Amino acid sequence: MITPAYVRTMAAYNAEMNWRLYGAANRLSDEERRRDRNAFWHSLHGTLVHILWGDGQWMSRFDGWPRPTTPIKESDHFMQDWAELCAAREKADADISRWATKVDETWLDEDLVWFSGAAQREIRAPKRLLVTHFFNHQTHHRGQAHALITAAGEKTDDTDLFLVVPQMIA
Repeated sequence: MITPAYVRTMAAYNAEMNWRLYGAANRLSDEERRRDRNAFWHSLHGTLVHILWGDGQWMSRFDGWPRPTTPIKESDHFMQDWAELCAAREKADADISRWATKVDETWLDEDLVWFSGAAQREIRAPKRLLVTHFFNHQTHHRGQAHALITAAGEKTDDTDLFLVVPQMIA
């Protein structure tokens, strides 16, 4: 399904796309970032906070990060301060990239067992599937954030994987 090279590629894509999205979002006013545009997580700020919250949940399972204690339904309010969110995002992307360099076939071949608050039960699933979900979750919600940024009149440049991480094409 996936390889360690895939994990590193997606970590690089994640970091670059977050850099682009946060750059565009930074050109907006705080009021514009927090404007409820009827998106799933309401606003651009809420969507970006939810992505970081989700990254924290998964990386607590994958790499021992502290697990966010905010419930999923409140995850768009996990962090209120824009500067704090930007700094946390930058640190998370660096930490995800470091983690990705450690992922190997043996680790990917294992199952992960955890208690899911969303499902309210213990779950066992292949790490390969869960890592795919982790990166898919980011991409899904970044697409929503991209739409919110575009609606606010800003641009983020290319979002296509093969254009964003060209060194991986060979």
